[in-house]
Amino acid sequence: MPKMKSNSGAAKRFKRTGKGGFKRRQSHLRHILTKKSSKRKRQLGLTLQVAECDKKSVSRMLPYS
Repeated sequence: MPKMKSNSGAAKRFKRTGKGGFKRRQSHLRHILTKKSSKRKRQLGLTLQVAECDKKSVSRMLPYS
């Protein structure tokens, strides 16, 4: 059998964690930052876990992670 291809867009956005989940960055931190408060921008810089309901689809896109 040939190797399965990873979704290259997903490979850039998600990384596998030690317990089998996925970590991700948050959106809304690229432009139009002047109207956003410092607190909001600081909290958007943190990484989060992918939600439990989305974990299955992310793992399908990244078969070897």
